[in-house]
Amino acid sequence: MEQHSNKWLQHFILLVGPLLTVIDIFIVNIAVPSIQQDLSATDAQMEMIIVFYLLGYASFQVLGSRSGDIYGRKKIFLWGMFFFVVTSCICGFANSATTIIIARFFQGISGAFMQSQALAYLQELFPETKERTKALGYLGITLGIASLIGQFLGGYLSELDTFISGWRFIFFINLPIGIAALIAAKKHLQNTKLNAEEKLDVSGVVLFTLALGSFIYPLTEGRELGYPLWSFVMLFSSLALFIYFIVDQKKKLKLGRYPLMDVRLFKIMDYNLGLVLVTFYFMMHTSYYLLSTIYLQNGLHLTPFETGKYFVASGVLFMAASFLSVRLVNKYGKKPIQLSAVLMIFVYVLQLYYFNQQPSDLILLTIIPLQGFCGGLILPSLINLTLKNVPPQFVGIASGTYNTIQQVASSMGICFIAGLFFNIVQSTQDYVSAFHYSLYAGIACLIVTFIVLYFIQDIKRHKTSKDG
Repeated sequence: MEQHSNKWLQHFILLVGPLLTVIDIFIVNIAVPSIQQDLSATDAQMEMIIVFYLLGYASFQVLGSRSGDIYGRKKIFLWGMFFFVVTSCICGFANSATTIIIARFFQGISGAFMQSQALAYLQELFPETKERTKALGYLGITLGIASLIGQFLGGYLSELDTFISGWRFIFFINLPIGIAALIAAKKHLQNTKLNAEEKLDVSGVVLFTLALGSFIYPLTEGRELGYPLWSFVMLFSSLALFIYFIVDQKKKLKLGRYPLMDVRLFKIMDYNLGLVLVTFYFMMHTSYYLLSTIYLQNGLHLTPFETGKYFVASGVLFMAASFLSVRLVNKYGKKPIQLSAVLMIFVYVLQLYYFNQQPSDLILLTIIPLQGFCGGLILPSLINLTLKNVPPQFVGIASGTYNTIQQVASSMGICFIAGLFFNIVQSTQDYVSAFHYSLYAGIACLIVTFIVLYFIQDIKRHKTSKDG
């Protein structure tokens, strides 16, 4: 790596990438009811505005990282930031939900390219463990702050009374931040060594994206249309594409090429269990934040700003619990995560009991932040739990696969759990019942999470006793 400006300055410039990508998840969650009302969007389109961002983000994580290896991380980061700003502007000027959905897909791709460079730069800028740990700490703080900013601005900007609809500002706000980051990155980021030997698995990305899109689209749009024949054809084609993708990845690995996913990882039992854990947890996690927002705004008729204040409080407790979680897990192992899963189930039961037609402000301001606190105790330790037994030479690709599965799980949560919610709303117009059924689905996901945690514990305890 070339000698250049201060590495901490570079790190903080790079953190703008994760900052914007996470803000745009939470800011849209709060604002999406306003977008739906202004553009007369269907429930399925409202889902796809979120899901297609996650689809682009998930599918291009690994490709983004490898593009940086081949063409240079600085160049890829700059192009990722540029297109993130462009697609944000397209969303802001959009006059139809379809335009936003398409732009959000490409915004997610841009975010994946930015995020992957920021993480890779971190490894190269801070080779020493002590400094790297500090840098990772700043990354964690940035992600926490991004969730707070996103939830606050999603509520505040949606209510702005100007010459244009307030929700458009949730996308336009990326413009000044992105331009400032582009100028700073162009001036201060150092170039990285290129790895001409590594190749991009473009066909693998195309296959994976088509398979995932063929799975998600009929589950969202098909529901609105009563599941016509084409929706079942797409679902079967999705299964065929996933099978072909796995065969293709095995073949590339056998030929010594660079597959999108290294299937050898799936021989590691704890890694497999970790991915199952992540899948069910994020199905619950992502769908909850979307559906609780819709319940509060469309069901209880709260304003976006009033909704945002509850989730800002939730985000503050999430950050506090994240720091506590690391200490607890280091001291007591995985038991605190199991207990936190049980506590979150209890919080879900509280919501089933207290979240009715008119819950008090005190109830909302107590239970929603408590949900965030439980999430903070669980979420930060999931990646360490999943990657703990992965050999060092596979950590990079294992991390990329983990991030991909995380976003896929988020998309699945919106398709299945949010799909259940909207089905009930369409048939009964009862937002309370719909939200309660989504809570039951969330409890089911948490029970699976707890069970998988138990088996990971057993494997690790068994190994320890055997070694002893």
